[in-house]
Amino acid sequence: MEVYLDNSATTAAFPEVADVVSKIMCQAYGNPSSMHNKGLEAENYVKKAAEIIAKNLKCEPKSILFTSGGTESDNMALIGVAEANKRAGKHIITTSIEHHAILETTEHLKDMGYEITYLPVDSNGQIVLEELKNAIRPDTILVSIMHTNNEIGSVQPLEEAGKLIKSINPAIIFHTDAVQGYGKNVIIPKKCNIDLMSVSAHKIHGPKGVGFLYIGDKVKINPIIFGGGQQKGMRSGTENVPGIAGMAEAVTICYKNLDQDIDRLYELKEYFIAEALKIDGTRANGLTGRDSAPHIVSLSIKGVRAEVLLHALEDKGIYVSSGSACATNRPSLSSTLQAIGVEKDLLDSTLRFSFSVHTTKEELEYTIKCMNEIIPMLRKYTRH
Repeated sequence: MEVYLDNSATTAAFPEVADVVSKIMCQAYGNPSSMHNKGLEAENYVKKAAEIIAKNLKCEPKSILFTSGGTESDNMALIGVAEANKRAGKHIITTSIEHHAILETTEHLKDMGYEITYLPVDSNGQIVLEELKNAIRPDTILVSIMHTNNEIGSVQPLEEAGKLIKSINPAIIFHTDAVQGYGKNVIIPKKCNIDLMSVSAHKIHGPKGVGFLYIGDKVKINPIIFGGGQQKGMRSGTENVPGIAGMAEAVTICYKNLDQDIDRLYELKEYFIAEALKIDGTRANGLTGRDSAPHIVSLSIKGVRAEVLLHALEDKGIYVSSGSACATNRPSLSSTLQAIGVEKDLLDSTLRFSFSVHTTKEELEYTIKCMNEIIPMLRKYTRH
């Protein structure tokens, strides 16, 4: 039996998405910048995708900028805004539990002379609004707060944060990395005062190598990729037409039965956590109810190294993660787990289990059965 529980790293594409991508690669393969009919055909797929995504976000198609994924969207949001607004100030606020695409970019900006404030989080992995309020200064130009944490599934109070930021200074630009939240929640940027939002297709059963950046009206932002002037000069390079159309198809499917799918994911999460906590020395990190992400479970298993358990489960056909897949090769321990106060001896004993609409209860039952068999055995051979 094969059980894939690493959906926060990437998801299997919907069959309909694969069909769209294949069709465009083989039939509507024109360059959307070409002036002949083959180019126009490709351009129409790009326009249609922007319309589908814009309708989902209740914005205009012109607000959708297609990128290669979440990392590029994050880089463009932070660097593009910093460069365009540096005369107004060089202070940026983010959180201590952001994805590396944000944290590494802010470190780069720090080297470029910008000052970065990293907001701490509470034991549930959520920011404290009062600390955000106190961090805002006259020279603050940008606040970047992720929607859903990729390791523990904590969800930030973005609507309240956006309202707070704009009440202090409407000129401050508010960005959110919604890579883990989009497709699991209805997110209306204007409702949350969000100016910029990053999304990646392969987290929502779309193709890899494509995503988008929502850019609100009147946001001052500079391009970071130059060339042929595609997408009104904001992101040069031939558009990934198959990927863009595939992403739009994934968005359509994800939101078709969203409430029903999310209810089912929460039921699976509740079952899995309840059964996992019956295993001696196991605990869940962060919030675990409907105030958390429906698809992410972080478990610390005392006395067992995460990497060892990961490969033991792999031998049983179960695929999980020991943290963010984007940071798998990093020797450092999780900054998110450290930020929420996980004890030192559990930092290297934590696994992430992440579900999708394809996950079944039978798969989780099998996973729990294997964990009950494997964990006591591994503990016997653990050096103390």
